Amino acid sequence: MKKIMMTLAAVAVAATMNAQVYLGGGLGFQYHKQGDDKTTIVKVMPEIGYNLDENWAVGIALGYGHTKDTEKYNGQKVSVKTDVFEIAPYARYTFAKFDKVNLFVDGGVDYVHTKVDDLKTNAFAVGLKPGVAVNLNEKLSFVAHVGFLGYQYVKDDVDGADAANSFGFDLDGSNLSFGVYYNF
Repeated sequence: MKKIMMTLAAVAVAATMNAQVYLGGGLGFQYHKQGDDKTTIVKVMPEIGYNLDENWAVGIALGYGHTKDTEKYNGQKVSVKTDVFEIAPYARYTFAKFDKVNLFVDGGVDYVHTKVDDLKTNAFAVGLKPGVAVNLNEKLSFVAHVGFLGYQYVKDDVDGADAANSFGFDLDGSNLSFGVYYNF
């Protein structure tokens, strides 16, 4: 029994010594004011991943966002609060490497739960997100995703609500995200 435990411990140590774990994600804050109208947005999207080999990685991103809009409507201030929770596991394939720049595509499943005041919405997506990683040094990378190819399903959490289904390719600036990774 002792030999089995020592062997398992040695395998675990060897696996972690060669581990290519990365931590990162995105962080955002925005405050906008125009007259009496104000908008505050906070977003946190931490991410953890593991490089299986030179081309393949798996990871997961967990996110939370909060928006508060305050504006005057008929002489009264009205506030709308939005909370967003997101979970997005993925598999990443790096298909091209140029010195410090890597081109990749993430294939994954996203779940997003949105709550605007009392209205709740659930969204699911399955698809591909192309991206680029710029390796600033051995430990630090700047990563950007642009676009989405896949299927999306959105439904309000209300009795009798119709679901919205869409399939397509979206490659524009409105579907752009940035992040920073620290490689262990």
